[in-house]
Parts: sequence; structure tokens; C-alpha cells
Amino acid sequence: MVPSLEALKAELERFGRANDERHAERALRMLNITRDTGEFLAVLVRALQARRILEIGTSNGYSTLWLAEATRDLDGSVTTVELSEAKVQLARETFARSGLASHIRLLHEEAGRVLDRTESEDCDLVFLDSERSEYPGWWPQIRRVLRPGGLLVVDNATSHPGQMAPFMDLVRTDPAFTTCLATVGNGEFMAVKALLESGRNPVGS
Repeated sequence: MVPSLEALKAELERFGRANDERHAERALRMLNITRDTGEFLAVLVRALQARRILEIGTSNGYSTLWLAEATRDLDGSVTTVELSEAKVQLARETFARSGLASHIRLLHEEAGRVLDRTESEDCDLVFLDSERSEYPGWWPQIRRVLRPGGLLVVDNATSHPGQMAPFMDLVRTDPAFTTCLATVGNGEFMAVKALLESGRNPVGS
């Protein structure tokens, strides 16, 4: 029997908590976003009418479900990137059970390579929940692939402030971006890219 999407989310939440209690090693932990963060992301997707979403850091696919469910009604899709083979397999199973597979593209690849080949201004929303030490190096490409009016959301802004500080400082000093910190879940650092032309429609086409 195929579970409802809400039942699948609840199952993944239980699995994530139990798994992370058993494992101290980061590579073996799911490190899923919190449910309120998922709800927050879903609201942002709908408010922005984001149809082209890039997620870096899939894990077992829990956060992807929130993004894909929200963009499905807009006939959009999520491209989600994960380097761990074990987590890619878990995510594949999650997506196959979710009823959202047609709105998700899962890439088993290094995120920097994906960013390098992504077209400029191709993303309405980028969600980062991956290796925080890599973020500053990815920043030039992230800012390139975001469309004018596009939104960057980064998890763990308050749970890991020391690790996040170099990247947040880099984005905050970029004159093309307006930033804020939302104290939801583990903290969401948000940055919106300025419109390049007066009156340009910020909604993805």
C-alpha cells in the first residue's frame, strides 16, 4: 500500500530521529530539516511561485518532499543533488513512494559540478543543506544561477553559527543581495537577488 504524503513525511521523521540517535558520524546521519522548516520552505515556494528549484543536500529526500509538493501545483520541479551513494538510494526509494517523482530530478554528483553547468539565472530558489565549508567556494556560481528576484535559503544558520559565518558574511557584503535570518528550526539564512531591470517580473516563466 502506498502511504499518503503526510504519512511518508512522518515515517521519515521517525526514521531520521532514530538513525541520528544511533550514529555519531556525520556521514551516517540523515540530518533532516525540522518539520517547521519544511512548512516554511513550502510557503516560500508558493509565495515566490518558484518553479525551478535547486536543492544541494538531498539526504534521504525529506526536505525534497516539502519543496516538490509545493512546486507541483505550479507545474514546477526540484533538482536535488547528493554525493553520498547510500543516501541517494534512500532518496530514490522515498521519491518512488511519494507520488512526486515526476517533479523531482535526483543527481548523484558533486554539487560544484552541477552548479558549473547550470544555466545563468536558471533557478527561482536555491536551498543549501550540505557541507558548510564548501559554501564560500560555491557562492560565485550560486549567485550566477539565481534569477533576478530569486531566493537563496540556507539551513543551520543558528545551529552552526561559527561554520556558517564566513559564508553569511560573504553574501551580506554582496550589494546585489538583501539578506535576513529567520529563526525557524535550525535557523534559515535567506538572501534575495535584486531585480536587474526596473519592472522586471520576478516570477519564473
